[in-house]
Formats: sequence, C-alpha cells, structure tokens
Amino acid sequence: MTPADLPAYARRISPSRGRFRRWWLHLILRLTAKRMPIVDVDIQKLRAQHATLEKWFAHVEPGTRRTPVDCSGVAAEWIDTPESRRERVLLYFPGGAFIFRSPEIHAGVLAAWSRRLGARVLMVHYRLAPEHPYPAAPDDCHRAYRWLLAQGYAPSNIVLGGDSAGGNLALATLHAIKACGEPMPACVALLSPVVDFALGGRSLVTNEGSDPTFGFAWLIALRWLYAPPERYLDIAISPLHGDFTGFPPLLFQVGSIEIFLDESTRAAARAHAAGVAVELEIWDGMGHVFQLARFLPQSAVAADHIVTFIRQRTGWV
Repeated sequence: MTPADLPAYARRISPSRGRFRRWWLHLILRLTAKRMPIVDVDIQKLRAQHATLEKWFAHVEPGTRRTPVDCSGVAAEWIDTPESRRERVLLYFPGGAFIFRSPEIHAGVLAAWSRRLGARVLMVHYRLAPEHPYPAAPDDCHRAYRWLLAQGYAPSNIVLGGDSAGGNLALATLHAIKACGEPMPACVALLSPVVDFALGGRSLVTNEGSDPTFGFAWLIALRWLYAPPERYLDIAISPLHGDFTGFPPLLFQVGSIEIFLDESTRAAARAHAAGVAVELEIWDGMGHVFQLARFLPQSAVAADHIVTFIRQRTGWV
C-alpha cells in the first residue's frame, strides 16, 4: 500500500533513526522466536523460552508501584506512578498469542504511559490457553471492564488498550459491551491487533518472508490451542467480522513488514465504514508490536502518538 493509496484516516510513518537497533532486534527474533517449533508444540518449553527473551528487554522504572487486584474473580494488577490520578484508568490487555505472558515488559511500557497520561493502569492477567481455551480470555476482559464500572469509574475516564492477542480482546470487549448495552470507554489504542482467526489477510502470505517473528505455519499450529475451527468466525474470536457501529475512537499502529499488517488495515477500514473515528498508522520497516522494545527510537515516537491520541479523546492533561 503506497502513500497515494492510503485512505484519509491512515498515514505511513518512516522514522529515520534507529536502523541499527531495529536490525539487531530483528536478527535476535529471527534466531529465536521465528525458529520456535510448530509441530508437537510443547507449551511449557515455549513459555520458558519466552521468559528468557523477556529478561533481555524488561525494565520497570523506579517509583512504579504494582498491586495485585481481584476484579470479580479476574486476576489483574494496578500499575501506578507518582503522576497517576485515581479517576483515570487505562484498562490494558497484554498480548502473548493467548498462551504467553510478558508482565515485566508490559509493566515497564505501561508505567511510562502512566506517567505521561497521569493515569492508573489496570493490566488484566486473563486466563491463558490451552489450559483455559476460549471463551475464558474474552470473558475475563469483559468482566474486568464491568468491575471498573461497578467501582464507580466513569466510562469517559476509561481507555482500553491491547497489543496482538490483547488487541483482539480489546475489540472483542467492545463488541461485548455493545451487545450488553453498557457505556463505551472513551477510546481504544490497538497495537498490531490480531482480529481474524479465519486468516483472510493477504499480508499473512506476502509478508511472511519479511516478518522477523512469525510465519503462517506458526499461526496454523497455534490457533487451535485457543479455539476449535468451528468457532473461528465468532465475533469474540474474530472481532473483525462484527459490527463496529457505535464504537469509540480507535487508534491502530502496525508494522509494514509484519504478517498481521492486513489485520489492522481491514479492521480500520471496517470501523471507518461504520462511522467510527479511526486513525491508522503504518510504520515502515517495523515488525510486530515493536512498541514493546523501548530501546528503539521508533518505540518512543509511537508512544508519543499513543499519548497524544488518548489525551485528545479524553481531555487528560
């Protein structure tokens, strides 16, 4: 998709700095994540390998306070910084292919956002597959949102966010909120959300060689751990296929070389067609959820855009 082909709500971003750091990160991912076995998957071994990778990139700033909380039976944690204001909440669903957690990496990123937004972060530790397959994860995420409402938080002061599988769950939660007639949050920030278990995106094939992290066969091998094939078009699994009418403003950030590029472009187009205020950012040369690699200059710029988007939609200053 060239700049001339982009719709009005989309833009390509080409940061000039950080090329060596990006190359180094992509090399590590190609030598580790992209070589993970796809036959007879050993979940515990994969989780151990993932935990080792996390140690390389995790950093939580001093002054961050992390407090476990039970949200009506759903495990979560509050992430607070000295700048956090109690009435403002970023409800965040972290990614991990529905089977991993990266709590230290996510806590570091979210704490930095918390400082700049003056908001608390509620990071949801939804149940993971294959021990807890669908619908455990979307049920947990919707329950966490309901818990916030029950605690007296105003929907206009709640922002949803999620990356990868967490982006899927953020959109699935919006569909659940709408179906139940509940008030919508102020806005939603989506980092490379995976929205179509039917795997209908062209970039799943065209970007397989350029994506440093994932391959098409890897998706085929793992998606059955989360849900059976006959449920792949359920809106809570593939939120792309739901009705986006009435959704709050959405920000999509996605890398141009990742296989999930079309997940964001198609979801943004569907939301725009439904009358939703949409912003789509396609980051040249970047891979999946690059925003979590805080040593990249591109990650810092992406965070600037996320903070600006949320401030504009909430009035948080």
